[in-house]
Amino acid sequence: MLPLRVALVVLLLVANILVHVGPLLAVALVKALLPLDRLRKAANPVLAGIAESWIAVNNRVIDGLLHTRVAVQQHGEVDLRHDGHYLVLANHQSWVDILVLQKAFNRRIPLMRFFLKRQLFWVPLLGLAWWALDFPFMGRHTPKQIARRPELAGRDIEATRRACAKFREIPVAIMNFVEGTRFTPAKHARQGGPYRHLLKPKSGGVAFVLDAMGKGLHSILDVTIAYPGGRPSMIDLLADRVAEIRVSVRQRAIPAELLHGDYQNDRAFRARFQQWMNGLWREKDAEMERLLAG
Repeated sequence: MLPLRVALVVLLLVANILVHVGPLLAVALVKALLPLDRLRKAANPVLAGIAESWIAVNNRVIDGLLHTRVAVQQHGEVDLRHDGHYLVLANHQSWVDILVLQKAFNRRIPLMRFFLKRQLFWVPLLGLAWWALDFPFMGRHTPKQIARRPELAGRDIEATRRACAKFREIPVAIMNFVEGTRFTPAKHARQGGPYRHLLKPKSGGVAFVLDAMGKGLHSILDVTIAYPGGRPSMIDLLADRVAEIRVSVRQRAIPAELLHGDYQNDRAFRARFQQWMNGLWREKDAEMERLLAG
């Protein structure tokens, strides 16, 4: 029965892609051809609505055919608005994280936009869908590449600014996996960081978004994702081998002193920003410990 269940889930998810990507690309094409900026802006809610319908059907398929329980805990005052502007910060352990975030927040906050590696544009159908939804594609250059060619860093910063200029005009939730890569024990051991359950945070991307968006962001949604049964693969999820996922959500004010600063060239500002980010990550590590302990 298990192979049949996996095949059925995969078939339904693929069919859902085919059903939604066609209308999404059609609206995106019409948007690109419209002569007036206000008409192009009018297409944005339609595109977001199609994407949210896509996510909602995915959620129904997973809820109907799998037994995975997603327990979401909100701490303190959490004001989720579909017309808000949020920066969503989360730890990253698995590709399953994306489905978890979409399940927790779909239609409760604006459509989440991820910063994607430029190579993902070539993923069949999905790459075009992400492009139609204005997901920013980044170079993701290594420190060695940037050291050899410093102009590469400037390209990613400029891409961030262009994306944020669009986001200021629409309700948006900008998603950032701050560790920059998925957690594995090997990566954790190589880093030798101070965190038990997390990799070291990379502050640069968060700093560039805050600088580009300014006061256009309402707040930060600090999300911690824990898998009590161990870090799952997407196959584990589809094969119904993930019993429970625990999610913690905190809403945080954006420190005013971090909204505008030259992270790249101002060492003092960069040190203050990293200190704030490291403090947030220490709290998240403790939250992971609590979630895993149940």
